[in-house]
Amino acid sequence: MSQPAKSPRATAATDAPETTAGTRAAAQRLKMRRELAAAAMELFATKGYEATTVDEIAGAAGVARRTFFRHFRSKEEAIFPDHDDTLVRAEAVLNAAPAHEHPLDTVCRGIKEVMKMYAAKPAVSVARYKLTREVPTLREAEIASVARYERLFTRYLLGHFDERDHHVGNDDPLLAEVAASAVVTAHNHVLRRWLRAGGQGDVEAQLDRAFAIVRDTFGTGIGAGRTAQAEPERAPAAVTADGEVLVAVARTDAPLDEVMRTIQQALKDR
Repeated sequence: MSQPAKSPRATAATDAPETTAGTRAAAQRLKMRRELAAAAMELFATKGYEATTVDEIAGAAGVARRTFFRHFRSKEEAIFPDHDDTLVRAEAVLNAAPAHEHPLDTVCRGIKEVMKMYAAKPAVSVARYKLTREVPTLREAEIASVARYERLFTRYLLGHFDERDHHVGNDDPLLAEVAASAVVTAHNHVLRRWLRAGGQGDVEAQLDRAFAIVRDTFGTGIGAGRTAQAEPERAPAAVTADGEVLVAVARTDAPLDEVMRTIQQALKDR
């Protein structure tokens, strides 16, 4: 005998506890990772990195060795507990970007999630920065983490342009890749300066200024070649016989500065 179909309300009620349980499990996982990281940082500071063992870190956090390895593959990973979750949040920003937003602006918003991670605990971030300067292994682990962000943002920017579309006047693929590197470099420059200052100062304002420089340098170029090739049959503008009304044609997703250039050119061509 067939079973009656569940109503949407019943399904939602069934799914809700599962969603809540998943959220709770994720929070507990992050809490455990942070506790292990705190224990590792304290031991590294008192005993030294090389002299500290995984067993000691686990013991200081009040868990078994196997629990440590459920969360980290090695002791150097233990001082970067939030990078995985931050990468997920950054990717979520990219995935939820509004269609009208310039992709470079989206990337800048995405990498702000990384800065928020550091700024949430300035004292821990400063101590970790000092430690990574002293231990080459930790420095390498940090570089590997940064590379993951750069790959994420490069893929996102290149996804807006055809990487194989190389023709005269279209530098989008090159600009997209260079711009992604520039965003990461600008972020890291501001972050290092803030850490060297002991975590003092308005780091968000500093970051916004750095991103403005990147946007001014690369943002206006990205898409210029594609626009010219995509709609060659359209006249850039038209003017009525009496010259009082100007009609300019621009893409709906074109950035404001590109629209302004179109209007300026139309005025010159009158």
